[in-house]
Amino acid sequence: MRDIINLGVMAMKKLKTGIPGMDEILNGGIPERNIVLIAGGPGTGKSIFSQQFIYSGLEMNEGGVYVALEEHPVQIRKNMESFNWKVEKFESAGMFAIIDAFTGGIGSSAEREKYIVKDPDDIREMIDVLKRAIKETSAKRVVIDSVTTLYLTKPTIARKVVFQLKKVIAGLGCTALFVSQVSVADRGFGGPGVEHGVDGIIRLDLDEIEGELKRSLIVWKMRGTSHSMKRHPFKITDHGIIVEI
Repeated sequence: MRDIINLGVMAMKKLKTGIPGMDEILNGGIPERNIVLIAGGPGTGKSIFSQQFIYSGLEMNEGGVYVALEEHPVQIRKNMESFNWKVEKFESAGMFAIIDAFTGGIGSSAEREKYIVKDPDDIREMIDVLKRAIKETSAKRVVIDSVTTLYLTKPTIARKVVFQLKKVIAGLGCTALFVSQVSVADRGFGGPGVEHGVDGIIRLDLDEIEGELKRSLIVWKMRGTSHSMKRHPFKITDHGIIVEI
């Protein structure tokens, strides 16, 4: 389920991403308790990458929490099911939770969803609901999709938000992916406060090459492990992402 590699005198536990090719690029997986930014423009596959990471963990008996900030929880379940990632059984077993920070508890979500953040701008409320969900699912993996939503109109608080979330998530023993939205022309990762606050950055890109759109990714940094320094093409298939080594 996890690999252990020697880093000096310390042994570093790793979580396998479950994404074909990705664990080889990361020399075994993502170091435990790392907070990793999944950055990229629209259509690059950030949400699919994150959902595949969560579902792979569930299949390895690792609980997960998915914070939905930009999409309805019902749609997220449908999107995952399109890859045959059926999460309802894990929700019923108390291993998986979607935190609804999208609807504000309006409509049917108030009755269906167990975990609701009524005001996503209230970081304290967000953290309280996140803590409860992590503890009740015994989660080892967390996704926030997207973290950009939490500071989009207030970029000056980005660093503070990221560090608050990092302190809670890592403190509870979880490894997390923070989805970061950037514009097509932006070759950055989401801003200085965010980039320096996380332990790892994986950049996903969609570029036009000879009249054809092609996807690729590169691991910009990852604390606690060596990793490939090359750009790797990847494809989105009926079974999720496959990365070329």
